[in-house]
Amino acid sequence: MFQLPSYVGPCAFGIRMGIIVPGTDLQRMLLDVVVRLDSDGMLGDGDVLSITESIVARAQNNMITTEKTAEEIQKILSLTPSSRVGVVFPIASRNRFSLILESIAKAVPEGEVIVQFSYPDDEVGNQIIPPEVAEELDERYNGFFTPEEINGNHTHPLTGVNYLSLYEEIIRQEGAKPSIILCNDPKRIAEFNPDGVIIANIHPREKTKKLVKTVIANCCTLQEICSSGRCPPSSEWGLLGSNMSSGCRLKLAPFEAEEFVCYLQEKILGKTGKRVEILVSGDGAYKDPSSGIYELADPKAAFGATPGIKAVLREGVKMKYLIDKFHGEGRSDIEIMEKIAEESQREKEIHCVDCLGTTPRKMEDLLASLADLITGSADAGTPLVLIKGIYRQHSS
Repeated sequence: MFQLPSYVGPCAFGIRMGIIVPGTDLQRMLLDVVVRLDSDGMLGDGDVLSITESIVARAQNNMITTEKTAEEIQKILSLTPSSRVGVVFPIASRNRFSLILESIAKAVPEGEVIVQFSYPDDEVGNQIIPPEVAEELDERYNGFFTPEEINGNHTHPLTGVNYLSLYEEIIRQEGAKPSIILCNDPKRIAEFNPDGVIIANIHPREKTKKLVKTVIANCCTLQEICSSGRCPPSSEWGLLGSNMSSGCRLKLAPFEAEEFVCYLQEKILGKTGKRVEILVSGDGAYKDPSSGIYELADPKAAFGATPGIKAVLREGVKMKYLIDKFHGEGRSDIEIMEKIAEESQREKEIHCVDCLGTTPRKMEDLLASLADLITGSADAGTPLVLIKGIYRQHSS
């Protein structure tokens, strides 16, 4: 029987599973793995299970071709093959955006696609042009310029890709005319008289749409594309959270992930008698201190979570401060531990000094970020993560 020592605090385990393909009965597969965890003594009440969004979407076969996506774009924006369409503030990513851009270009093969980049970085910190170059160009061209006005071939410092050239080539390959601009004012897309505009940024998408709508009424966010279906291929997140798959297909975010985890929670309770919390995790909400890249290219860190997680903020007392405080009062080590235990159970105003440095954060964001680090972007072969000692510790 597996048993963690009592002195071990919160921890997470990557759980290996078999191959998941379209049509896999993922609920049954996960239930079998969890029953095994329980029989090995690893599962307890209050544990958390994090499932990567990738295997949920794959099992659902939530894939859509670029051709079908192009048809959806034509329908939503009432475009014809010769229309002119604007794309405002896309992120610079081959995995995340190249097939979306291909779909947009396929929608207007005889028309024009105007891509407006923010600069010097995209929304999640990918460098479009170096900051010092951006500063010079900003002064010279008053915040609006084209790749032809940039001196030098500036590539992403980590991937080595020139995204301005790449996106231009993707559009051209579909027959459309590419026009690339760099400007941080989304309303200036109107200067190209587009027939429709796609708001391509992620987290501030509604704010950006509100601004663009003042100058171009016919606009939509990525979330509004491929989001109207009642079964896969579709997602309530539309193209947000989508990834490149094989064969010119986009893997959409999971379909109704919330229902998926709530159903699984009840099945696990019935099989094991254990009440666990479950989430479907995407990118962790992590900003790399070296590159400045913000990992959260998904619309949320967790696409779905059981109610026990969604309703909880992780809060706490500042243990370091309390140790110093009680030690200064002359208390013994045992008394200090007893006092900290008392303080951790007491409700406090969030601005009290005992809570300094313990900013409340959503449990689902913290848990999804932890799980993302365990599974790894390159896929460590552990699409299920068992997290112990965080949720139960908070709610005890």
